[in-house]
Amino acid sequence: MKRRTALGLTAVSAARIAGANERVRIGVIGCGGRGRYVARWMQEAGAQIAGAADVYLPNAERLKEESGGDCAAYQDFRRLLERTGLDAVVVATPDHWHAGAAVAACAAGKHVYLEKPFAYSIREGRAIVEAARRWSRIVQPGMQHRSAEHFRECEAMIRDGIIGKVHFVRAWNWVNMTPRGIGPSAPGEPPPGLDWDMYCGPAPLVPFDRRRFLSTYRWFRDYSGGYITDFGTHRLDTAHQIMRVDAPLRISAAGSRFALQDAGEMPDVLIVTYEYPGFVLQYEGINLNGLGLGLRSPGMQYYNARGPLDRPNGIAFYGTEGTLLADRVGYEILPELAPGAPSPPAAPPKFRIERRSRNVRDVTPEHAQAFLDAVRGLRQPPADAEAGHRSTAVAHLGNIAFRTGLKLRWDARREDFAGQPEASRWLSRKPRRGWEWATGEPLLR
Repeated sequence: MKRRTALGLTAVSAARIAGANERVRIGVIGCGGRGRYVARWMQEAGAQIAGAADVYLPNAERLKEESGGDCAAYQDFRRLLERTGLDAVVVATPDHWHAGAAVAACAAGKHVYLEKPFAYSIREGRAIVEAARRWSRIVQPGMQHRSAEHFRECEAMIRDGIIGKVHFVRAWNWVNMTPRGIGPSAPGEPPPGLDWDMYCGPAPLVPFDRRRFLSTYRWFRDYSGGYITDFGTHRLDTAHQIMRVDAPLRISAAGSRFALQDAGEMPDVLIVTYEYPGFVLQYEGINLNGLGLGLRSPGMQYYNARGPLDRPNGIAFYGTEGTLLADRVGYEILPELAPGAPSPPAAPPKFRIERRSRNVRDVTPEHAQAFLDAVRGLRQPPADAEAGHRSTAVAHLGNIAFRTGLKLRWDARREDFAGQPEASRWLSRKPRRGWEWATGEPLLR
């Protein structure tokens, strides 16, 4: 017997399971640039794009046109989820809609490929995990680093002690957005085909401003956690994978909005220090300079490098025998000098270990293939809902430390702070009346 949920959808106890050789039918919720990009790779891997939903209907219609076949366009994703025959959905909405769409999809019996960041808040992330468990659905986070072979090599090198003992890890995202940032506020009337009320959803209903829409929405706290939850989530997740941890013990942050004079709200300098058992992780989100780490090697390619000197994104693992530098398209090991080695130019330097490097390409195609294989029952997904939630929670903890100015004490088992109620209030948000379901949190009660 089927039953109705608070989401207005039909909950199912067992959904159709795609066979090993069967064509997987996918719906896409959020059909902007990223949603269409992932959808193309799903098609390349053999999926059929059978539905497209976006509060900005022209985006859904564009994906419908690109996908061909019997793909249908919707403005309300709940109508898409009512369709029978869909195996899974890609959720690539703005961050504040991730929980609402993902929980509703699980309740409707669909597996979910959920773009990062996993959720808008820590409590919403937990709601997604619980939905995946309750309805026995695959929820694979769109953290494609988990499908990258070179990061698995890095994990093995750290595990095997190739660079010695690691007690300091650094992750960084740098870009120079001076002087204009995202530009000034751009108020006006919503464009034709946009349901602005539903776009805001659980966030406050505010007058339309183009800066709050499409590519620049992440600079507003109503919809996102900014640079650290956007780009930082990837690096923090990879640090978790390689160091084999899932939560920090203590967190502190510093920064400000120093120079950018635009419509955005996020800090242009954010430094977060995370204390884990046995090591310290530092995250840097900088929007006033593009150098990053620097230290470029001849012949190496670097992710999103814009010039001959910068190294704007990456992760560094500082070991007693050498340093492992990694980003989305490669890694290299820079060895430490051997004890007592003479300094050049007196003699050729002697090192503790050998230098090595590797370049690869972005693995979003492999990550899409992995999801389809999981839906077909061929293998486990490279990362599950719990991993996606815990890595994204680290980014949220950095924002909470910044907003409160506190050194936080995190209890990962309870997913709350130890005696810090002023921090606990930021674990969730108060949704707009009537949109409580869109946070997914009613599932936790």
